[in-house]
Amino acid sequence: MSELTLTKTRLFEGVWEGVLKYESGQGPVPKVDVTYLGDPVNGVQIDATDTQDSWRLRFPLPKESLSDGVQTLLITDQLSGDHLETLSFVAGEALADDLRAEIDLLRAELDMLKRAFRRHCVETM
Repeated sequence: MSELTLTKTRLFEGVWEGVLKYESGQGPVPKVDVTYLGDPVNGVQIDATDTQDSWRLRFPLPKESLSDGVQTLLITDQLSGDHLETLSFVAGEALADDLRAEIDLLRAELDMLKRAFRRHCVETM
């Protein structure tokens, strides 16, 4: 198990950012792999921060990952091979269809509850 931890700080303008720290408080400059569909992501940067023994991880989302459906990027510790973080996002038509189906289901359930409540009110009067 890696003693390296990764905390997401933000995703802004297509760039994911996080902070890397060692649980013990000290360690060498971390080395991480960021992959999408098994291929390495270009532009990964690890920079020292103002806080001692912490580093900022930054990488741009790969353009090829910006497509319909669910996309996943994996961030792993290069030295231990341990999984540090998973970045998943959903975009495009697949999302729109899923949301429409969920809204339709919620509407149907709400209509059923309204009918049951009205029937209950009539029966108790």
